[in-house]
Amino acid sequence: MVTNTSGKKKTAIARATVSDGEGRVRINSTPIELVEPEMSRLKMLEPFRIADEELREEVDIDVTVEGGGFSGQADAVRTSISRGLVEFYGDAELRDAFMEFDRTLLVNDVRQPEPKKWGGPGARARYQKSYR
Repeated sequence: MVTNTSGKKKTAIARATVSDGEGRVRINSTPIELVEPEMSRLKMLEPFRIADEELREEVDIDVTVEGGGFSGQADAVRTSISRGLVEFYGDAELRDAFMEFDRTLLVNDVRQPEPKKWGGPGARARYQKSYR
């Protein structure tokens, strides 16, 4: 059985393919153990720590991620992996465990930057006014 899922964070989009295998996890064709920085790697591996390392031994996960920075990509990858595992195993207990730990494991974060407006350099800041 093969499952396709996706995850988003800001402008980063990750698409994961979960299939039967022997525990290989690849991010953009690179083994997850070689992903830098280390904090991103740990964030991407969170779903396996919550679920169980034995679940990882039964599946291969291929993730393609694009857009955003390394932190946004890490969050998008962990969401896509979590969704893929829940869909692949069809396990309600696993889904509840993910939701209890952190809701963003299964639900995308919808926050986006506020658009820039006229009269200033950013969304809220205004240009300074001189009286002299």
